[in-house]
Amino acid sequence: MKIISDSSCDIITLENANFCTVPFKISTNIHEFTDDCFLDVKDMVNTLAGHKGRSFTGCPGIQDWLDAFGSEKEIYVCTLTSALSGSYSSARTAAIQYMDEHPDANVYVFDTLSAGPEVLLLVDKINELTKSGLSFEDVCREASRYLETTRLFFSLESLHNLAQNGRVSKITASAAGLLGIRILGTASKEGTLEQITKCRGEQKLIPKLMNELKKAGYKGGKLYIAHVFNPNFANIIKKSVIDQYPDANVKLYECRGLCSFYAENGGILIGCEC
Repeated sequence: MKIISDSSCDIITLENANFCTVPFKISTNIHEFTDDCFLDVKDMVNTLAGHKGRSFTGCPGIQDWLDAFGSEKEIYVCTLTSALSGSYSSARTAAIQYMDEHPDANVYVFDTLSAGPEVLLLVDKINELTKSGLSFEDVCREASRYLETTRLFFSLESLHNLAQNGRVSKITASAAGLLGIRILGTASKEGTLEQITKCRGEQKLIPKLMNELKKAGYKGGKLYIAHVFNPNFANIIKKSVIDQYPDANVKLYECRGLCSFYAENGGILIGCEC
């Protein structure tokens, strides 16, 4: 059994699991960064911040997925939302080819319709389910149900890279970064990025975020906070969540390459169980 994700999940290893990630590439006309264990995320973020030209991402190719599959018999794959990337399509094509060549193997590809910590929530759930003795089909079914109960929220200082790559409109992006404006948004049911509101400063965003968590149905389960070199604000959010939900299971960590590229310096991504 193997669990595989593209690098939108922000982790490289998973304790007590046969797990690997398939990296995205982040490029300019001068530089190319591979979102793997060798990537210096800080250097990438600083390099891109000083780059005046175009920057863009490249999803894993079919062969990249096939190489990751190895020769396993049961494979669970998690990908960045298909609404923003070709990663899911590439993984699906690889899965079909792999199963044609290995008739005794099963591969299931989850389109998370999300990114970052919501992808990681699914990875952790699949790992939990596979250890419970369920069949391959039951794991896929239960993991799919679980994905319907999770949400992604994000708080960004800049939408420049998202707008440059056509992920959000330039009109929406123009509001972020001006006079300390932060955007609060979410992943829609279709896997696109939607702005909820905007406010000036991090402190004013906290009550708006807590209200959105409550509206989404969060009651104190798992809540993962990924940040792009913004641990202070991430810890403020953690404290606010625990103050309101004392039994909450809150996990903080730094974004890796792909999520750092799109969330940009200071960005926050939050995945939660609802």
